Amino acid sequence: MSEDVSSAGGIDQNEVMRLFEETGALLRGHFVLTSGLHSPNYLQCARVLQYPRLAERLGAAIADRFRDRRVSCVVAPAIGGIVIGYEVARALGATSIFTERESNGEMTLRRGFTLSDDERILVVEDVITTGGSTRETIDAAIAAGGKVIGAASIIDRSGGEADVGVPREALATLQVETYDPAKCPLCASGSLAVKPGSRKR
Repeated sequence: MSEDVSSAGGIDQNEVMRLFEETGALLRGHFVLTSGLHSPNYLQCARVLQYPRLAERLGAAIADRFRDRRVSCVVAPAIGGIVIGYEVARALGATSIFTERESNGEMTLRRGFTLSDDERILVVEDVITTGGSTRETIDAAIAAGGKVIGAASIIDRSGGEADVGVPREALATLQVETYDPAKCPLCASGSLAVKPGSRKR
């Protein structure tokens, strides 16, 4: 796993990774990612975000990158994006809502959340690998009438390659080794993949 050492809105990328190391959020083994790909590394953001002072710091760092974009609402995919989305919204003085999956797998706004035509939306995720959840959240926000002006995450596991259709920022951009399950050398060696994330489908 290689790291881009660029600075990120008030927090250096090396510092972001140090926080993951210190909180036990950087896991090594054999994991199934939300995308379905396998990887020898997993970033469990919940272990960092369990500390409110760290969640506040990371949220403010993301918010710093969008302060001139007049964000009125932050939308995050449940459940992984909720905490960091809330902290970004708090730092921006915006509202914070989240999308959830229906039983058919469709990402949508529930719990009475609504968006108006003049809402300027920032979609915030904890980790992006392929960008799938972020794109689905963007689509849900647009379908509800909002205007999505950007997307952000704490970690970008795609090496900067994920395309979500809007300008995107990340506090740390990594090139994480991933494998198609059918060609996974860890599976071939007899290692059992585990799924440590919040989404079980």
